[in-house]
Amino acid sequence: MNRVSRHPMRRIVASGLALVLIVGWFVVRLVDIQVVRAAELNEASKDVRSETRVIYGERGAILDANGTVLAESAMRYNITISPKQAMATASFERTGSDGEDVDVTLDEALGELGEVIGRTGGELRTQIEGELAKDPGADFSYVAKRVDTDVYEQVKALRIPFVYSEEVPSRRYPNGAVGGNLLGFVTDEGEPGAGLEYSENACLASEDGEMTWLHSLKDWVAIPGSEVVNTTAHDGGDLQLTIDADLQYFVQRIAAARVAETGADWATVTVMEARTGRLLAVADVPTVDPNSPSSVDAADRGSRAFSSPFEPGSTFKSLTSASVIDAGAGSPTSGVTADYRYLPPNGANINDSHYHGPTNYTMTGMLIDSSNTAMSMFGEKVSDERRYQDMLDFGLGTVSEVEFAGEEPGDLHGGPEGWDNQTKYATMFGQGLTTTAIQITSAYQTLANGGVRMPVKLVDGCRNADGTLTEVPSDEGRRVVSEKAADQTSRMLEQVYLNGWLADQWQVPGYRVAAKTGTAQVPDGNGGYQAGYLVSVSGFAPADDPQFVVSVSIMNPVKMNSSAASAPVFQQVMSQVLKKYRTVPSGAQAPELPATW
Repeated sequence: MNRVSRHPMRRIVASGLALVLIVGWFVVRLVDIQVVRAAELNEASKDVRSETRVIYGERGAILDANGTVLAESAMRYNITISPKQAMATASFERTGSDGEDVDVTLDEALGELGEVIGRTGGELRTQIEGELAKDPGADFSYVAKRVDTDVYEQVKALRIPFVYSEEVPSRRYPNGAVGGNLLGFVTDEGEPGAGLEYSENACLASEDGEMTWLHSLKDWVAIPGSEVVNTTAHDGGDLQLTIDADLQYFVQRIAAARVAETGADWATVTVMEARTGRLLAVADVPTVDPNSPSSVDAADRGSRAFSSPFEPGSTFKSLTSASVIDAGAGSPTSGVTADYRYLPPNGANINDSHYHGPTNYTMTGMLIDSSNTAMSMFGEKVSDERRYQDMLDFGLGTVSEVEFAGEEPGDLHGGPEGWDNQTKYATMFGQGLTTTAIQITSAYQTLANGGVRMPVKLVDGCRNADGTLTEVPSDEGRRVVSEKAADQTSRMLEQVYLNGWLADQWQVPGYRVAAKTGTAQVPDGNGGYQAGYLVSVSGFAPADDPQFVVSVSIMNPVKMNSSAASAPVFQQVMSQVLKKYRTVPSGAQAPELPATW
């Protein structure tokens, strides 16, 4: 038998003794910590504190159709000061650029700080004294808000012991006013204030997280390894627009120049793809730079293309003509004899904008001369109920699929049941009802697209962190009028473009164009009308294979109060669009249609 097996008890006793010694040591340490040294350790713990701070999620970016950043998140900083600490600091020591320690007085420090943040040292001292007068223990006051990183770094480099900072998530718009009326802005409190920032907040919004960490009260240094993430932050999605930033810039520049040239109050210009309903540009003048929204009047911060309804005037005659043709009640060569004034049996009183005797108008000639009386004679061949349903199908009387912030639905005055005898006829030629510029653009898109209206699109979707695109709008079209009605209306509009009174002012060489002018009044919101007129042009090209719709509206161009004010804008914008997208020129001339019979 070996020696190990003869003495097992010795080993058991030794192991038990070791275990007793270890347990005893832990008991002694526990008593020492919880009883003997409890007061000492509690006192020492006062030098360590837990602090909770926000982990900011990043708000999503807004991108144009090509990925150009139009809005992005940026960190800004509020600079704060402790009035109590400041007045208790006669001077402090700071290492200079030469490595030597120097004394800095309170006034010197305030002067340095003021120079960086754009204030004087005297102003800062007055602020400190004012805060202490209200509360001798005042320990917090803002001296500058939302400064950029460069200013923050300069303030930090001053190493003033009573000056602090706090992070403020902010928004930056690198292209300034390009698309500014569409983008909207974020308020100083971080809330979406207008435009897409507001209406698409569900996509863009982030979720903040929370982190806790320990630091020493003596030097405020974080204790390594003490950080605990309580709640994870989540970034917002990126909003993908249909807008082309380069085209948007061009269109805004052209519109702004024309507003200045004609002394107009404002203007809107929209560009839409005829086959998809995608908006490539929506220009509003005056424009707003979202980096500084308060620099313009509140009325100029949104998009009037969506939010300012007006009586469309003669551009609406194209829609009524399409309804007449679709109902089988007329054609481009159908004729009526119309005088300067028309007195229908129901007692209405209709007149044209210019005097003329009895004229044998075809429907084409009616559009060329923009005759209200002839339009009324053609329009009365269709029931009010059918015309009203066509208006609804064209997208009138309701907000667009975009549902833009502040978008107005326009007003069809309740349809036939709400129309009096005069309104029955006025609605045939664009009076007695209101629409927005976006609605008229969409209606012309319907005519250009063979009678099929596509949903209006300003946003292609929300791109999430994993790269997936969600909230993609519908691309399902709806037939409004027959392809024949749309095609024949387009051919008549070509004759307006070729033979109308603006024929020499809106030529787009190499392309067939279909277009119509309008002169309208704008409601003042109180049952009356604003002073001046809104003049407009809407059309599409190439008319033989429509690709793009352009609509121009100019409010009260006092130096040229007619559609002649808007025609050059239409011409320049349409020319640029066709060139930019390398559109194939038309291969044949427009077929001729008679204006009279």
